Amino acid sequence: MKKKLLAIALVAVMAVSMMACGAEKPEMSAATREMPPDGITYIDDAAIALAGSVKSEGMTEAEQLRADELRLMAVSAFDLVNAERAARGLPAFTWDSSLELCAQIRASEIVSSFSHTRPNNTVFYTVNSDLMWAENLAKGYADASSLVAGWMNSPTHAANILDGELATCSIAVYESNGTLYFAQEFGY
Repeated sequence: MKKKLLAIALVAVMAVSMMACGAEKPEMSAATREMPPDGITYIDDAAIALAGSVKSEGMTEAEQLRADELRLMAVSAFDLVNAERAARGLPAFTWDSSLELCAQIRASEIVSSFSHTRPNNTVFYTVNSDLMWAENLAKGYADASSLVAGWMNSPTHAANILDGELATCSIAVYESNGTLYFAQEFGY
């Protein structure tokens, strides 16, 4: 009887392992920037005005509930990021609502162009160069904990999260055709 149970358990583990090997690995990307030498400030006022909030009056009740769920996921990821910082003796990030608008814009933009270059061929921080100093992107994660674990397992993403000079952070989640897209924006 013990051998039969052991054989069943081994077959189950092998089956799960084989299924996991075929799973698509979520995509990620990280970027930082330096102070512009020319002192020019870039603010994409049109994009910021369009972003507003992920919720709008034209949404159905189900769509509004989903928007609330996605925002809760973003806030949960933010809390997990701050836990990672606290575990390393770093101060917590402050959530910045203006930076959240930038993250909402970037999360929607990466659906068509998963890059730190925006669809209009400008760099990520041109949404608002007064606020945006680093960016982490991801797509395909199912929840906040797997997202943050993915970022922390990537040296470039973890470097942004653990940068002691950065003080503000906001995260947005955008859903398109059942895939979740994440933008984490950082500021000073």
